Amino acid sequence: MSDTTSGDSKGRTSSGPPPRGGLRSRRAAGAITVVRAVCVTVGLVTAYYLLPLDERLTAGTAVLLVCGLLAVLLVFCWEVRAIARSPHPRLRAIEGLAATLVLFLVLFAGSYYLLERSAPGSFSEPLNRTDALYFTLTTFATVGFGDITARSQTGRVLTMAQMTGGLLLVGVAARILASAVQAGLNRRRRGATAPPRSAAGSVEEPEAGP
Repeated sequence: MSDTTSGDSKGRTSSGPPPRGGLRSRRAAGAITVVRAVCVTVGLVTAYYLLPLDERLTAGTAVLLVCGLLAVLLVFCWEVRAIARSPHPRLRAIEGLAATLVLFLVLFAGSYYLLERSAPGSFSEPLNRTDALYFTLTTFATVGFGDITARSQTGRVLTMAQMTGGLLLVGVAARILASAVQAGLNRRRRGATAPPRSAAGSVEEPEAGP
């Protein structure tokens, strides 16, 4: 009788609502993720406005753009690895996507701004930093209001490069992030269902009945 009662209580405990401590920890992790994503976004946009982008778009700055895109790729690969190992893979994916996406957009906005300074008339109207960021966002979102367009060949090449990178970021990168999130969830489930280990590190075997 007591065994049946204990078994029923265990079943109710395992199928009941999650502990308050676990729920609080998840809420805290979600709040920290949102704060980090906002801080990364604000930091990158602030750096875009504060950096002394007074040079002209030359071969050197073009190399810097390529290096920046490689940095975006490295950050993305590092985030994928971190997502698969994180105890909260979905939240980590949000943070990683925010960092990768904002860095990508800021790089192209800076490139458009430098191009307009080095070759005035490359766009349908003169670009300041806000205009360059606006043009980058409308291009990435495929809105294309038509109020700012690329006129020079260099400007059009840069715009096509951003379009290609944006498609890859939305399509391929999103699938990779989803796979990393699934891998992290599977890893967490395996850790939750693993048998307990003794102090010596060996798996505890169930005791045999009388």
